[in-house]
Amino acid sequence: MGYIHIYCGDGKGKTSAALGLAVRAAGRGRKVLIVRFLKNEDSGEVPALRQIPGIMVVPCEREFGFVFRMDEKQRAEAGSYYQKRFEQACCDGKNGTYDVLILDEILAACNYGLVKEIEVVDFLKHCPEKLEVVLTGRDPSERLLELADYVSEIGMRKHPFERGISAREGIEY
Repeated sequence: MGYIHIYCGDGKGKTSAALGLAVRAAGRGRKVLIVRFLKNEDSGEVPALRQIPGIMVVPCEREFGFVFRMDEKQRAEAGSYYQKRFEQACCDGKNGTYDVLILDEILAACNYGLVKEIEVVDFLKHCPEKLEVVLTGRDPSERLLELADYVSEIGMRKHPFERGISAREGIEY
């Protein structure tokens, strides 16, 4: 039986936790689909994951930048793109090809209104019984928390960003 996981919080490591699960699952012969939201291709884990048999990382064909810098037109385009991306992930998750579906930063996409949370909820309520689904991001809604079987909150206690240090290649991205 598949379960629903949420990795959330303001700390570093939500995506890393999800990707660790992906590597573990692939190491045991399971097929993993990773769909990323609000991210681009410039992340160190992407080329490494694409080399692991059993893991499929869906490419990010479009980049929109930070949501808070988008104008209304850009936000509408991003919403359309990410909503379609989610709908395709649902189809791929339901077709039986994959054992694990990771929706990285889907919580942020929902919180910004770029993906309809009601459709995420509906998918989780009706996804295949054996599909393991992982959602990452900050501030999951009560609805999503209620549906989850696992909720891991990763809290920041200290981070170099607080001292003005930018994200570092190979460490944060």
